[in-house]
Amino acid sequence: MSRKKTDALAERQLVGIARFWYDQMRGGELPSISMPTRTKQNIAYDDESGVWKYGDRESTRSAGSAKSALHILKMAYVIGFLKQQLRENRSSTLRELYYISEGWKRAKFAAQDESNLLIEDMEILTELSREAFHLRPEEDGASIYGPLKLREQTRRGEREIHCQEDVGEAGYPIPNNVENVEFLDHDAQFVIAIETGGMYARLMENGFDEEYGAVLVHLKGQPARSTRRALKRMNEDLGLPLVVFTDGDPWSYRIFGSIAYGSIKAAHMSELLVTPGAQFVGVQPSDISDYNLPSDVLTEGDIAALKAELTDPRFDTEYWKKQINLQLQMKLKSEQQAFASRGLDFVTKEYLPTRLSEMGIL
Repeated sequence: MSRKKTDALAERQLVGIARFWYDQMRGGELPSISMPTRTKQNIAYDDESGVWKYGDRESTRSAGSAKSALHILKMAYVIGFLKQQLRENRSSTLRELYYISEGWKRAKFAAQDESNLLIEDMEILTELSREAFHLRPEEDGASIYGPLKLREQTRRGEREIHCQEDVGEAGYPIPNNVENVEFLDHDAQFVIAIETGGMYARLMENGFDEEYGAVLVHLKGQPARSTRRALKRMNEDLGLPLVVFTDGDPWSYRIFGSIAYGSIKAAHMSELLVTPGAQFVGVQPSDISDYNLPSDVLTEGDIAALKAELTDPRFDTEYWKKQINLQLQMKLKSEQQAFASRGLDFVTKEYLPTRLSEMGIL
């Protein structure tokens, strides 16, 4: 869909929310909105799309209470602001939206978390992403390095980029709106998403991308939505398998989960952001003992997070139950860089080739 058509659709969907309230009031009703509850008890696996989405549980906010009336007022101000932004072909960040609300008197936001959540409400109600409203996140997308050629639409026109030949060691920076990128050609066998910058640099320095036809993607920790969208598109548009290489701790498993299963916070965007076929390549709890990796003792927070994952329906598989229970028994965690204790080439010459062969990637 062209940018012009996308903008027109976004404006139509936004105004449709206000029109719904208007129709309610004309009918003698108080304006209200109904939203799915955002809890892990209200996410369900969708067989058709292969992703986790919100279930049937909903909560309704009606202008009959002062708190809900204020929420609807703030939403109305946001709709007006976004409509103007679309018409003027401007963009803003989530942070800027929060500060802009300072001039909205009673409708101003008390904190940015509040405005962020309201934007998520708008995504659910319109079935569009915030990028369609010309809203940009504060965090940058991650970077790509590997045998992949693409074309990017920019404000200065189109440009073609080869993600090995035309970029430096930092790689190609993923833009906020990945829909402006067209994948043209590749010589890749798979995509490997990497949590840490140190491991991303290690694979690049050791020529892992060239030897195994790998597209390297640096996640920069918890991946931005643009990064998850890019991973899904490389998997879907190019037919490339996706593997995720993280540290061996509960917070890193959640990084994998956000890519492969979707997050509770963004379950309404699962079909755009989630890659259901993504596989976890490590660091596994079993690797700590199998390879005698340097490790740290789990904190109380780590233990609580692991136990929470055992009750999370997204991690309700034999593989994850086995690995998480093993980690709780061991009471240890380890980082990607721990493989360096066996030599700087070990991770690219032995560990990853062995694991990827076992997984059917190589």
